[in-house]
Amino acid sequence: MKKLLLASAAVLATTAAYADGHSPVKLGVILGFTGPLESLAPQMAAGAEMAMAEVSESGLLLDGVTVESVRGDSTCIDAAAATSAAERLITGDGVSGIVGADCSGVTGAILQNVALPNGVVMISPSATSPGLSTAEDNGLFFRTAPSDARQGVIMTEILLEQGINSVALTYTNNDYGKGLADSFQSAYEAAGGEVTISAAHEDGKADYSAEVGALSAAGGDRLVVAGYVDQGGSGIVRAALDSGAFDTFHFPDGMISQALVDNFGDEIDGSTGQNPGTDSPGAMLYQEMASAADYDGSSPFSAEAYDAAALIMLAMQAAGSTDPAAYKDAVMGVANAPGEQILPGELGKALQILKDGGDIDYVGASAVELIGPGESAGNYREVTFADGDLQVVGYR
Repeated sequence: MKKLLLASAAVLATTAAYADGHSPVKLGVILGFTGPLESLAPQMAAGAEMAMAEVSESGLLLDGVTVESVRGDSTCIDAAAATSAAERLITGDGVSGIVGADCSGVTGAILQNVALPNGVVMISPSATSPGLSTAEDNGLFFRTAPSDARQGVIMTEILLEQGINSVALTYTNNDYGKGLADSFQSAYEAAGGEVTISAAHEDGKADYSAEVGALSAAGGDRLVVAGYVDQGGSGIVRAALDSGAFDTFHFPDGMISQALVDNFGDEIDGSTGQNPGTDSPGAMLYQEMASAADYDGSSPFSAEAYDAAALIMLAMQAAGSTDPAAYKDAVMGVANAPGEQILPGELGKALQILKDGGDIDYVGASAVELIGPGESAGNYREVTFADGDLQVVGYR
């Protein structure tokens, strides 16, 4: 599998789908290879590219089309840089679809400024802002991650079940952070919890003592940190621990990573969190495939990235075209019932069923079910921190 991943971008095949008869179809992979989620991006990209390699190896996409990955750096936080990267992929490299972006703000910028004007399909594995549910997209935007409107409810359930009835809340000052903070506060207060303070923090600061001072003054049974693990979120945690303001935390998806354990070890024992995830057979199978390919398939949003790439390619097969204007209307059909259920490693099987005129229900690595505006219905992995490590305690 590792050799397959490395070789996939170099494979060429003859296909009537292209005028020159030789070019592979190109898919963009736009993720924050630098920036506040850079520790997650390599596993996400590996997931997307594993799906591409699997399809190329099958030789069944549109009678022999192979798939090539072209990467772009979203930076996660710089909308101008992300837009420029997307423009290069579309106008320069000629990609027929985009896996990405990752963070909500840059995803929205790429959608409105590049994908929508050029008519290119985007499937994000990790952009979770509720605002994206109602964004103008002309049927081009999907996401295999659930909206933070759902995450806010899950967070509320976890905290109240643990007897945490009041929290201080800090969030990164962007679309993701504000959307998640608002969703959580609304759900938590409606269920009887108290948010003592909801305060934004900026990424990139060397000192967060002032922010933590305000959070500490407001009080609360736990500090909820809706930030980024490779940026201000970890800065807030460090300042809180050093000052003694808080010693337990609740971490949403942007903070859940091995980097969090590496940063703090047993200093955050007793803390909790959640991120999109499932214990479905497809998830376990995907993690085994990833392990064989020498990357961590349990890393947040890696499974969702595999599924995002898979859905684009399966929609192409269902539509009989690599033109986004044609295959965008097939995404929901291949993602949902009715049809034969498809798990990771079965993309060749799915392509053959579609070629033969049959139906598929792509379950994939993250138990995909797309609802409403083309977003995941939402499964979450509940975690706790004990003995200096992250431990999975359940799924919701």
